[in-house]
Amino acid sequence: MPKRRGTKRKKSRKKTTGPMTAAGLVRFFDDVDAKVKISPYGVLWIAIGFSVFVAVLGYIVAFVMP
Repeated sequence: MPKRRGTKRKKSRKKTTGPMTAAGLVRFFDDVDAKVKISPYGVLWIAIGFSVFVAVLGYIVAFVMP
């Protein structure tokens, strides 16, 4: 039997695509670890502290500049 040349068939794999990929958006995965790791409770306390800081600053400015 003669050898076939140039008739290699690639096995096609059916890739499952998400709705964003189908819409033309690019999927991006970053495998780099974060340099600063903050727990969810840390983020919560930072947000509460910042809110209190802004509230106190608002009261101070209200009394200084009536």
